[in-house]
Amino acid sequence: MQEQPSVLQKAEEVLRSGIPLCDSCFGRLFGMRGYSLSNSERGRALKTVLMMHAFSYASRRVDPDLLRLLAESGFRPAAEIATRLKIPFETKTCFICEGLTGHFEDIAKRVIEESTEYEYETFQIGVRLARTIVSREEQVWRMFGLSESESLKNEISREVGKLVERLSSKRYASEKPEMLIIINIPETRLESISVELHPSPVFLCGRYLKLVRGLPQSPWLHSDERVLHPTSIEELITAPLIEHFKASGAKLHAAGREDIDARTLGTGRPFVVEIKRPKLRTLDPKKLEEVINQRAQGLIQVHSLRYCGREFIKKCKSLAELAKKSYVVRVKFDRAVSEEELTKLRETLRNVVVDQRTPRRVLHRRPDKLRRKLVYRVEARRISESEVEFFIEAQGGFYVKEFIHGDGGRTKPSIAELLGANVVSIQLDVVNVEEP
Repeated sequence: MQEQPSVLQKAEEVLRSGIPLCDSCFGRLFGMRGYSLSNSERGRALKTVLMMHAFSYASRRVDPDLLRLLAESGFRPAAEIATRLKIPFETKTCFICEGLTGHFEDIAKRVIEESTEYEYETFQIGVRLARTIVSREEQVWRMFGLSESESLKNEISREVGKLVERLSSKRYASEKPEMLIIINIPETRLESISVELHPSPVFLCGRYLKLVRGLPQSPWLHSDERVLHPTSIEELITAPLIEHFKASGAKLHAAGREDIDARTLGTGRPFVVEIKRPKLRTLDPKKLEEVINQRAQGLIQVHSLRYCGREFIKKCKSLAELAKKSYVVRVKFDRAVSEEELTKLRETLRNVVVDQRTPRRVLHRRPDKLRRKLVYRVEARRISESEVEFFIEAQGGFYVKEFIHGDGGRTKPSIAELLGANVVSIQLDVVNVEEP
């Protein structure tokens, strides 16, 4: 088996090729060797040993070619000896980075300056490096069969990150940073470098009460006679948050949705707000609640507002299908309904499975499929001969109105079917959404 050349032999081979490399780029070729060394320290160490091979003061042994190449790479001790020995040389620009590694502190200061408008404690740094620079680096790796090198891209990210930590109060975070900083390097000139800032979203969760009918959950862009208010629950909650967090936008994620003409009362409906690109991150949730409720002017009310993580969105969405929900529904029938009929209805609809095909009213936007939902109980109270108030407890994702009128036989069993009566009107309130 052929013996592999040592690190020093390989370093000398690279140097004698005449490719000028700064300390960092030279050391990075062997970046996986050693520990707790920067690439510039590693590069200087290798150049120092090579210089010791090239010049011995005691024996007056000189390798002028090696000294010249070291001096031309910008290694100052070799340049001083070469000058003293009158060995001609001309300092050359680094073949790979063209001097870029000497500007890490300048880049770090720019990152700090450009992010001053943003409140954040933790960060990560990513680098977009021009393909021409990457190609030069990979060319050197291939030429000398190097397999223990570190990329310039990785070094920039690490070293600039260290400097940002040292020059500011920010901390690097390997997971879930509050700020992702992207350094764009289209060429090696410092003036061409730009910084992109990507603050992570802020998440707030809580519950909302919808106190009026005719208010959609999300912005309603088309004409609809059911819509009585020129806004939506999402806009009423997110607009003040966008303003106070100085954010670019926000998205409401709710545990299901009520119909436009239904109210949500009781404990309210759980929700999460995703606040996008916020400049501020640590506002008082109680004060935000007050602002939202004051501006909503009685249309909605939020409570229990608090900070949470992204995972709460998934939890909130799961509530829509899993959580037990309670409804109060006021129904008018086309005939009188007796107490005996209501008593029988209560008994029949205790812990019963209801088959529901996708309601006709939403077939234009949802696939036609069968859903099987559990109704836990139905209570009924006569308000007049033909008007009844129902209390219904059912599994999440249940179409309550269709359970009342039957939707032309697409929901079975239904209250209308069991009573043998037609439904004239329905008023629906959601009164509780339980945690699963």
